[in-house]
Amino acid sequence: MRKLNNTRSKSLFNHALELMPGGVNSPVRAFRSVGGDPLFIARADGPYMYDADGNAYIDLINSWGPMILGHNHPKIRKAVIEAAEDSLSFGAPGEKEVLIAEKIIKMVPSVEKVRMVNSGTEATMSAIRVARGYTGRKKIIKFEGCYHGHGDSFLISAGSGAATMGVPDSPGVTPGTAQDTLNAIYNDIDSVVALFEANPGDIAAVIVEPVAGNMGCIPPIEGFLEGLRQLCIDHDSVLIFDEVMTGFRLARGGAQELYGVIPDMTTLGKIIGGGMPVGAYGGKKEIMEKVAPAGSVYQAGTLSGNPVSMSAGLTMLNLLDGDMEIYSTLEQITNNITGKIESEFGESGIEFTINQVGSMFSVFFRKDPVKNFADAVDSRKELFTEYFWTMLENGIYLPPSPFESAFVSITIGDKEMERLSTGIELSAKALKNR
Repeated sequence: MRKLNNTRSKSLFNHALELMPGGVNSPVRAFRSVGGDPLFIARADGPYMYDADGNAYIDLINSWGPMILGHNHPKIRKAVIEAAEDSLSFGAPGEKEVLIAEKIIKMVPSVEKVRMVNSGTEATMSAIRVARGYTGRKKIIKFEGCYHGHGDSFLISAGSGAATMGVPDSPGVTPGTAQDTLNAIYNDIDSVVALFEANPGDIAAVIVEPVAGNMGCIPPIEGFLEGLRQLCIDHDSVLIFDEVMTGFRLARGGAQELYGVIPDMTTLGKIIGGGMPVGAYGGKKEIMEKVAPAGSVYQAGTLSGNPVSMSAGLTMLNLLDGDMEIYSTLEQITNNITGKIESEFGESGIEFTINQVGSMFSVFFRKDPVKNFADAVDSRKELFTEYFWTMLENGIYLPPSPFESAFVSITIGDKEMERLSTGIELSAKALKNR
């Protein structure tokens, strides 16, 4: 690293390299896309994370989305402690599972029944299995650059960590699995039409991030989601919205509420655990009734509906559902950040574009709009690296990859905004001098 005091982080990383692949438990954390060594985080509170050397950073990742209310929220922390006093796991039904299911169904327009799982990856893997079981078909359509976890069916021209590592197709995925995954171009409805026409009667589902977050933040263009909805109706295919990132972050009902397009199934994660490891998938009653033990599509999990995670998630959703101003406030905070970037970078003559939806945003170092994965890749990676490190050196923690969205929390106040402004100003100067 450059000007950071990172002695303890460096020592931990060197030790971790001897024990774990790449020294990390998820590839993007390794900082390979921006160079240098990763920070090891010791604690977090409100808008800040603190590394193992005691340095404080304003967090613009927020555990990749779920910390809408900031880190270590006192009510969520209390709920976790109280639940832990009753045991960490039952492996049997508990009341909190029922309560959080009721809350999800109330808040998310497409969900009539829901199944809790343990991660977003597990949710998406399960959703496509259910869609295949429901339709009796094999193939799915996904979009280049959209990341739906590390399930074999999704690591076909994947984005997120796979794109960061430069291996969009992972070894270990069999040709048989790959042939059942069809790739379309995000925001290009004609590419989807072509796949339906080439595979008549064989498309079980279309799965899409309604707002992409794993090739940077990329919103849907006008008519794109509506076009997917109509195609799935016309071809009796299941439309799945992967709202693991966007669910409860962009609106109470997620992107589907924001854009007014209702899928057949929805996958959720992150936020419904309040930061604990949780996922869920749900949708129309007739589809979800195919899931065992109601139906014959098998899916199970010993830790699904874990009482500690359910308590944290239920508290989180109750807090979000009870604050009518939270989403407008989140968007205003994010507007302040992106507005400052727009002003400072614009004055410096840097070629850039900003994509923002609510409290998600990305900066791409190219002049033209970014509407899909090819556009995202065609931006100046070296400028993103300079931007990342200058911000980090000034106490601002951004996603360590140009292919990830930033996420803003409600806890950023005037003091944090002053620090952000300074970091942005210094970033603009550093970029201008390259």
